[in-house]
Amino acid sequence: MSGDTFAILVLLGSFFLMVLLRFPIAYAVALSSVFCLLAQGLPLSTVCQQMVKGISSFSLMAVPFFITMGCLMGKGGISEKLIALADSCVGWMRGGMAMVNIVASYFFGGISGSAGADTASLGSILIPMMVDQGYDDDFSTAVTITSSCEGLLVPPSHNMVIYATTAGGISVGSLFLAGYVPGALLALSLMVGSYIISVRRNYPRGSKFSVRNLLKQLSMSFWALAAILIVVFGVVGGVFTATESAAIAVIYSLIVSVFIYKGLDWKGVWRVVGDCVDTLSIVMILIATSSIFGYCLTRLHVPDMAVSMIVGVTDNPIALALLLNLILFVLGCIMDMAPIILIATPILLPIATAIGLHPIQFGIMVVLNCGIGLLTPPVGSVLFIGSAIGKVPMERLVKATLPFYVCMIITLMAITFIPAISMWLPTVLG
Repeated sequence: MSGDTFAILVLLGSFFLMVLLRFPIAYAVALSSVFCLLAQGLPLSTVCQQMVKGISSFSLMAVPFFITMGCLMGKGGISEKLIALADSCVGWMRGGMAMVNIVASYFFGGISGSAGADTASLGSILIPMMVDQGYDDDFSTAVTITSSCEGLLVPPSHNMVIYATTAGGISVGSLFLAGYVPGALLALSLMVGSYIISVRRNYPRGSKFSVRNLLKQLSMSFWALAAILIVVFGVVGGVFTATESAAIAVIYSLIVSVFIYKGLDWKGVWRVVGDCVDTLSIVMILIATSSIFGYCLTRLHVPDMAVSMIVGVTDNPIALALLLNLILFVLGCIMDMAPIILIATPILLPIATAIGLHPIQFGIMVVLNCGIGLLTPPVGSVLFIGSAIGKVPMERLVKATLPFYVCMIITLMAITFIPAISMWLPTVLG
């Protein structure tokens, strides 16, 4: 056995062993990389060098700003206004509250960029409200957790910033634009599934549609929705970089939350900043440790070997696209989102481009696959959050979510095999 082969076995074997033993993913990534470096006889100072290099990126500075913006808007009294706006749009349908849940997640996702934040913020309001109106608790929770994945696709999503940085040379603005149509398609798919279930279970309708009420709620939600315009159109129009737009959006979110919606006082702002630091520390540690892991993979030529191995299975582009989705889905079942993006992108992106997938289209595929992974055992963090908020046992929740898995997979297949879904808006807007 050659030295490189032994180092690869040490790297991947120790990593998956620690994942199965439920080590925190950052520890698993870091320790397996250290073992690999020791097996190759390299100095451990490489660990520090690669960690610093991994987080020393101007583009990555956007991540803490987007996280802070989401926390401020999420705790600043915006959730109720977005729910009221969604209700004025779709509440009149059969199973109206399920439709409101899905549409509100689309609105709120464009502000928080986090499926977990969406589930925690909207779920704590909508799940009890749906149960009081006659909806089953497992159905209400399943709608909440699956619709929360819209926030991963709708900009501003800090996971897209991580993907753009990892992929190299990808426009953050184009990725932001590419997420709107897939996010809307996912919402539409979930709404169709919810409508079918609502008709079968005879769930209630909401109030009749009113243009006056819609305009009223739209005016009340304008200040929150304007944050998205600042970020997306500022980046796409070339007015700001992604990092600059994120920083401006934080200041804007602070003003809106404290002075306009008055959902936060200054003590509340400090609490939100503390929550942001907790979240950011986890994300940045993952990015730093994944940089060491990526260095080891690249040094041992694992991406090249993986490409040769996967392409060796079949040369059919359709089969390879399905295989890429399967790999990402399996990874999503055992790992969190950021590590998958950081580790799998350098390995799988060359295969994706070789079969004709645009890097931006592949980025949307990666994000949605990771979103589905957030809802699947054993490491589905959003699944756990939904179970806790809805007070629904995990077994019942997974069973209730099965029809929505089908909706999400149909959306994923459409994104995979119809490039225009992801590429139309970035192409039209240049």
